[in-house]
Amino acid sequence: MKKIRLFVLCFLLCATAFAAAAQANLEKFTQEADAFLRAHVRDGKVDYANVKKDFQKIKSLYDQVGRMNLANAPDNARKAFYLNAYNLAVIYQVAWFYPLKSALDASGFFDQVKHPIAGESMTLNALEITKLIKTYGDARVHFTLACAAKGCPKLAGFAFQPATLDAQLDERAKLALNNPYFIRVNKNQKKAEVSKIFDWYKKDFTGGGKTVLAYINQYRREAIPADYTVGFYEYDWSLNSQ
Repeated sequence: MKKIRLFVLCFLLCATAFAAAAQANLEKFTQEADAFLRAHVRDGKVDYANVKKDFQKIKSLYDQVGRMNLANAPDNARKAFYLNAYNLAVIYQVAWFYPLKSALDASGFFDQVKHPIAGESMTLNALEITKLIKTYGDARVHFTLACAAKGCPKLAGFAFQPATLDAQLDERAKLALNNPYFIRVNKNQKKAEVSKIFDWYKKDFTGGGKTVLAYINQYRREAIPADYTVGFYEYDWSLNSQ
């Protein structure tokens, strides 16, 4: 009996130490990701030329993404990690192929090339859909992800943090949905032209019987009248480079 108790105690101590180490690794990664994004992102645009020049920095973060252990991470920590992982994987892949005029110039950029993500191998599309949209059902995610295009919502120049994640997601939604380039309101024609994101991912924005317009108005300083028609302008896939 004493041996069993000792074994259980040792197991619990090892598990606690392992979880603490994993948490420390995740916090270290988030800090380094934050410093990297603050150094290389301005007004939603990435300095890919300098990222390419000092490629080892993004590669180091990319390697950490692949090795990260999320077994005991709480939901907010996982969610923040996957958001940061997506954005860093995009920047890594653009830098690898740079110079590019568009991410679409690199074959299979989103749907074929697989990345190591926390011990798994997946495409960017799989990371977005399976780890974020399907898991959390949070449409605000669409305003945080870097698709390396000018048509995307502006990329945040910081890493997402577990402790403040909800506020950060609200902030990114408000910034995107009050941006006159992203939401183009024509009062004379009583029309709103919105990003193709709202067409491609319509079901993410219309849960509970909401319309796309109703979702958008939740975050706007000046609501778009319900009788306005809604159209979708063409997506700009040119690279979001500084």
